[in-house]
Amino acid sequence: MTFADGFRDLKVYRLAFSLAMEIFHESKKFPLEERYSLTDQIRRSSRSVPANIGEGYRKKQYPKMFVSKLADADGEATETQVWLDFAHACGYLSENRQLELRRGYDEVGRMLGGMIAHPERFSH
Repeated sequence: MTFADGFRDLKVYRLAFSLAMEIFHESKKFPLEERYSLTDQIRRSSRSVPANIGEGYRKKQYPKMFVSKLADADGEATETQVWLDFAHACGYLSENRQLELRRGYDEVGRMLGGMIAHPERFSH
């Protein structure tokens, strides 16, 4: 495994950032009445995933703090999946689009799980 020079070099960060941007663009199509509920919630949680990854990476020399921030990122990724379920159930996202985004967050979760299980790989 090669070590990343910074958090922006982490594949999980790049994927999480890309997913957050996809959600931003998709949520522009949500009805205006959702602006202060679903739209804000899904944008906030999706953006929190890469933010927590970046913050955690800066704390990589402290394994417990690193793992804690990655666990926060994983929790936000799961929350985002719940909002995706609501967006689909409300008719704002097609089933195919929901599944594409959900699969992306499943992959983020797998990568975060590996990092959480082996924080020592990132402490250099």
